[in-house]
Amino acid sequence: MTLMFVNLPVTDLERAKAFYEALGFRINPAFTDHNAACVVVEEDHNFFMLLLRDFFQTFTDRPIGDPAKDVSVATALMLDSRDDVDGTVAAGLAAGGTEARPASDYGFMYQRQLTDPDGNLLEFGWMDPKAAEQGPEAFMADQQA
Repeated sequence: MTLMFVNLPVTDLERAKAFYEALGFRINPAFTDHNAACVVVEEDHNFFMLLLRDFFQTFTDRPIGDPAKDVSVATALMLDSRDDVDGTVAAGLAAGGTEARPASDYGFMYQRQLTDPDGNLLEFGWMDPKAAEQGPEAFMADQQA
């Protein structure tokens, strides 16, 4: 079984949980306590671990950056449609997130960036299934033919 956990430092665990639930994700209580919360992104495969900064620091001897000031990672999640992208970002904005730049529309791919209340950068996108299968150049060539 392959699982992926993306660990994100947060300053307010309850606020972070509420934000990610507003995006449509659920919290797994079996892996949630006063220091961390497990956010189910894709059942049985992909998760965010929201870790209070002091707890996050116990996993490394290196200093933890402040995502509100410096971006060190952008987590991209592909959704089923452009409407799903817009709906998810709207929910995130209503839950305290921010959108620092306008949407990127490449025709075959549509992306929006959402920053959570702690500054962690999320990218939500949609890609035309043909482009995902053939690659963007082949897809664009088919469109012009």
